[in-house]
Amino acid sequence: MKDLIRLREEIDAIDTQIVELYQKRMELSVGVAEYKIKTGKKVFDKEREEEKLEKLSKLAVSEFNRQGIRELFEQIMAMSRKRQYQLLTKKGLDGMPDFTEVSEPEHQNVRIVFQGTAGAYAQLALKEYFGEDADNHQVDTWRDAMEAIANGTADYAVLPIENSSAGIVSENYDLMVEYDCYIIGEQILRIDHALLGLPDAELSDITDVYSHPQALMQCGRYLEAHRAWERHSLKNTAVAAQMIKEEGKKQKAAIASTLTADIYGLKVIKPCIQDNQTNETRFIIVTGKRIFRKDASKISICFESPHKSGSLYHMLSHFIYNGLNMNHIESRPIQGKNWEYRFFVDFEGNLKDSAVQNALRGLKEETSLLKILGNY
Repeated sequence: MKDLIRLREEIDAIDTQIVELYQKRMELSVGVAEYKIKTGKKVFDKEREEEKLEKLSKLAVSEFNRQGIRELFEQIMAMSRKRQYQLLTKKGLDGMPDFTEVSEPEHQNVRIVFQGTAGAYAQLALKEYFGEDADNHQVDTWRDAMEAIANGTADYAVLPIENSSAGIVSENYDLMVEYDCYIIGEQILRIDHALLGLPDAELSDITDVYSHPQALMQCGRYLEAHRAWERHSLKNTAVAAQMIKEEGKKQKAAIASTLTADIYGLKVIKPCIQDNQTNETRFIIVTGKRIFRKDASKISICFESPHKSGSLYHMLSHFIYNGLNMNHIESRPIQGKNWEYRFFVDFEGNLKDSAVQNALRGLKEETSLLKILGNY
């Protein structure tokens, strides 16, 4: 038997040949890209690649090798496409997405909507972002907020998108796909939940608690200590506080902010009852205009990939190859397509960056749907 050193020497020699052949192949990819630039032919030719993968895998002598050869050449072809995308971007061919650069979003003489009623956390986030004197109006649902943007009765909407304890607000992810709206900014707000009741209410009086489902979830440990209380979900924490005030029953309490207690004349029975004392919610600022900040450094997108093994890996490889730092990914079921998913990704970059344009070009060609949700 050959000793280990000899075997490694042979492997090293073969690896050197593989590198040389790979580089020759990539040189040929430049010629392919130039041809496609002249003819307007798409980089990704799915049928051609599938035919070639089938042909090459049949050359293998075992099932294990067949699978390995297929995976190897999938990667080689993917690298070839990425090189071609780079050359197309370098030539300035449709590299920049159809967004307009602005110095900053307009803050003066604009109309802003939020879901809920006075004192809602969304309103607090709105004022943090736009200022105390911002012209803001409430709507009943998050969909109503998106409709206000779509029909032009509002310039911006403020929507919760993620909480550090309870996770994503899934409905708002779906609405971002459904509506032709874009993220222009974000505001992170510290969330302090308090148990609110009527001025004469005591903890021993409480039998029913009302709040938004996520607020109830975020106060799970405190509520577990009071299992006899009936929990009720409402559209908004501030709506819950308003209801407690209007119904005037001291056995009923709301979970909302202490500011809401001031607005509706309620008593803070117990402050800071959330499980996570560093609880924060990320709100997005949405507009109907395809604009992005000049100094934007974060991009949100969503895409749908083919429903087959390895497809998500190939989509994410565009971020890796272009040196882009991906800092968040979520999946949501696609309505009407059982067990198929839409992916939401946040990554660092600006739409003017060539690396971003390369990645987006590749995703656009290789996904069944790609939407840029915003650069902010």
